[in-house]
Amino acid sequence: MPRVMSQYSSQLLRLLDERGYIHQTTDAAGLDALAASQIVPGYIGFDATASSLHIGSLVQIMMLRRLQQTGHKPIVLMGGGTTRIGDPTGRDESRKMLDDATIDANIASIRTVFEKLLTFGDGPTDAVMVNNQDWLGQLGYIELLQEVGTHFTVNRMLTFDSVKLRLEREQPMTFLEFNYMILQGYDFRHLAKNMGVRLQMGGSDQWGNIINGIELGRRMDGVELFGVTTPLMTTADGAKMGKSAGGAVWLNEAQLPSYDFWQYWRNTDDRDVGRFLRLFTDLPLDEITRLEALEGSAINDAKIVLANEVTKLVRGADAAEAASATAAATFAGGGLGDDLPTLNLGNEGMAITAICTAIGFTQSNGEAKRKVAEGAVKLDDVAVADPSIIVTVPDGETVKLSLGKKKHGILLP
Repeated sequence: MPRVMSQYSSQLLRLLDERGYIHQTTDAAGLDALAASQIVPGYIGFDATASSLHIGSLVQIMMLRRLQQTGHKPIVLMGGGTTRIGDPTGRDESRKMLDDATIDANIASIRTVFEKLLTFGDGPTDAVMVNNQDWLGQLGYIELLQEVGTHFTVNRMLTFDSVKLRLEREQPMTFLEFNYMILQGYDFRHLAKNMGVRLQMGGSDQWGNIINGIELGRRMDGVELFGVTTPLMTTADGAKMGKSAGGAVWLNEAQLPSYDFWQYWRNTDDRDVGRFLRLFTDLPLDEITRLEALEGSAINDAKIVLANEVTKLVRGADAAEAASATAAATFAGGGLGDDLPTLNLGNEGMAITAICTAIGFTQSNGEAKRKVAEGAVKLDDVAVADPSIIVTVPDGETVKLSLGKKKHGILLP
């Protein structure tokens, strides 16, 4: 992709523009002037519905990193309060309700990833993490209706996709969920009033919620607020980022081993390499231009750089080095890397189909049986012909299990 000169004067918007983060802005000229003249505190909200975010959230985390890299203040808003309600955007059913202890544990786990990508502290551009339960939990119902509810019309709320699509599909939407956009708008107003926040960023599906907060801040406090959204994150084949054949690609090590995380990026479609290098690494743009211009098998070198750089940012340098070494041993040397998934078979052994499912290569024994029939399942690089065989491993030895060219594991006694 050729380099294009940015139209912006502020370092913040130039960087976001050049690396492909910007989809929509509410007032690009106003935000550009503000960012060129002062430190801009900006935030993105994340709900705590699981103990880890997945890579669908990584572009948002990188936006906060870019904010800090250009001399501004990133604020990570954890939705301890809104998690209790659930964002209806893009959902056909209500979220499962979580208790306080689970939400708090999820926030603590999620924070560990942010600490790798942002510098936290008390300085003017240091990141801070806040929890909207701290203020939403203090709101009285009547107070909320009187102070905030009068600034929202049901007519307008019904036009937002998060509501409209659910109703068009005749899927129930609870009154609890219907309030989500009011509370998210109130978050922006609260952060602006109490922490000087001027900018909210988010995915393209959050545009309506961001606009609500901007309008609420103007009506209640007369303050000018800004919004920026990113493009919908899809891969070149149209799939939504954050998913793989084996399930969600989690950011936390406890939910997904670093080798599998590294391998996801190593398997990037050729067409996505340059875009992902811009969005998810700190490599200079000139170097990215060089890497994405590689052709034929040489593009694999760019994919390895991508996998190493993203894994280093999210999991740490040691994890990236171990995953890369494991891949090199497995693919180049035909050996067994230390970082591959393992499975103990025990004295009785296991059926090959059960092994494929237990180690996470297939979703079911039926799928494993089909893979065997296709010749895709191998033991020590020899194709398995019979889906009913029982595999045992002698004491003191190991066997390499492979599914296709990209999934490898170690079978132990």
